[in-house]
Amino acid sequence: MIKYIVKRLAMGVVTMFFLITITFWLTRLMPGSPFATDNISPSVLATLEANYGLDKPIDQQFVIYLQSLLQGNLGVSYTRTGVTVNDLIAQGFPVTLKLGLISFAIALVIGTVIGIWMSTTKSSAVKGWLITGSTLFISIPGFVLAIVLLMVFGQGLKVLPVLFDGSFLSYIMPVLALAVYPIAQISRLVHASYTEAMNQDYVVMARAKGLGKRRIQFLHILKNAMLPLITVCGPMVAFQITGSFVVESIFTIPGIGEEFVNSVNSRDYTVIMGLTIFLGGVIIIANLISDLACALVDPRIKLDKAS
Repeated sequence: MIKYIVKRLAMGVVTMFFLITITFWLTRLMPGSPFATDNISPSVLATLEANYGLDKPIDQQFVIYLQSLLQGNLGVSYTRTGVTVNDLIAQGFPVTLKLGLISFAIALVIGTVIGIWMSTTKSSAVKGWLITGSTLFISIPGFVLAIVLLMVFGQGLKVLPVLFDGSFLSYIMPVLALAVYPIAQISRLVHASYTEAMNQDYVVMARAKGLGKRRIQFLHILKNAMLPLITVCGPMVAFQITGSFVVESIFTIPGIGEEFVNSVNSRDYTVIMGLTIFLGGVIIIANLISDLACALVDPRIKLDKAS
């Protein structure tokens, strides 16, 4: 397992290097300057760019950035005087992480229950409605649902706060907007894997031995049916954390998603780079944890032999 972890970490470092390189050059290809405004003179603009090293050739800027990055320094914001990217992450990530984990936990529980319900129900009408609902909600983008929730419950019924203030009520709409898609995805995945596991030989053998229904469901069927779900849990958690950018902007949530959107609009290169690198690291670590969890659940998986 140690060999596998080292291999995956090495692959993560290589992936991160390509991510840094591509993002750096793409940000530099963005039109305009982070300091360009309608009332700034060309001389002042040139002075500001020189102060931040933007007057140097791009290849030199890249080398300087890598040297700072190796020291754990993600740079300073071009549009916020005295504010570092590390500070922005430290302030915004706890909010984004909390929002993502809450929505994922809710999606995992509800989606698993619905998936098992679809597999075990005897009513074709109920099963049809559940499958139709999961198909419908998996096709609705989170930001569209966020806008609908905001219009209905925030502005129409006025039962939930429009602006995020950190209270319990202010979490309901953004969490729901983020959780609906993974609920539908998890329910469909659990339904497929649970139905397949129900027809396996070991389940038939367990029933022939006279084991209890609950024991068969949880010990034999559910344990094996959850393996495909665990495989996608890592990417799904990362998606919940990194995919909330637009939702955070809609509900004015002070997380890194809102910071990322603002940095793109203002061409704040260092903030774009820093948040991209940080979120890329979150995705790599989440995938690694997911693989390790699969090995713990199913001892048949030999990570050292995995590609």
